[in-house]
Amino acid sequence: MSNVLSHFQARTALNAQKVGLQATPFSWDLGASTTAARLTETGLVDPSGTELRWGLVAEIADDEQSCYLMDQDDEGVWVEKIQRFSEALNRVYTLYPTPGPPTMLISGIPMHRIKETDPGRDTAAKIKAAGPFHGPVLDTATGLGYTAIAAAAKGVPVTTIELDPTVLEICRLNPWSAALFDNPHITQRIGDAGDVAAALPAAAFAHIVHDPPMFSLAGHLYGAEFYAHLLRILRPKGKLFHYIGNPDSPSGKITTAGAIRRLHDTGFTRIARTPGAFGVVAFKP
Repeated sequence: MSNVLSHFQARTALNAQKVGLQATPFSWDLGASTTAARLTETGLVDPSGTELRWGLVAEIADDEQSCYLMDQDDEGVWVEKIQRFSEALNRVYTLYPTPGPPTMLISGIPMHRIKETDPGRDTAAKIKAAGPFHGPVLDTATGLGYTAIAAAAKGVPVTTIELDPTVLEICRLNPWSAALFDNPHITQRIGDAGDVAAALPAAAFAHIVHDPPMFSLAGHLYGAEFYAHLLRILRPKGKLFHYIGNPDSPSGKITTAGAIRRLHDTGFTRIARTPGAFGVVAFKP
């Protein structure tokens, strides 16, 4: 995978240059791992010997809103903001840096909680609420793949659904999403989660992690018809975790109350709020 940097890494390099270091521990993959970088008069050198000129390092350091792919061609080394436009959905996707794993902006709106947390801890809270895992898992919204990756790390097979192939283009450039493509226990499906779930076999999953886009973008994924599909494909005593959003916000209170009511009417039992994970859990009888 090519090097990917944000202002966090670029500022580390500039600080090392400022104090006259010739080498420094450094992450070339948005903090997913740490190797080293050499510092020369003209630029920052990765372990393969590729040099990123200081002017480009400074450009990255000045942009707190983006992650940059580092690549090269016959004309030299260059950087590109990791951002894609989906013609199918008329959305702009941008890989957005945090102190931990990056999140993705969907037309400017972050898909993970990043206030007083980061996508890594946000994902861990969802996985804790959905577990403990003891059988196949359905992840209804792939996004950057963090949920699918974390669930598969528990030793269970995971099926994950992504609506927009453009999102997977971002994933392929995100170092933190690599296991989405490398882990043989993860199966990817492309399509609307409602349509895919309707076609899945009954009692196929022991757990479902349902982390849909906000209600205004995908209201049908909060509806009784979709919940009925989830109930059908869960095994008896199977567990659903449904991420909804901040339960203390005005919209979160309304959405949570409505989701709980519809889950109950659909036939789910033992429905309980999980404030730390911003959602609810429910079980199939």
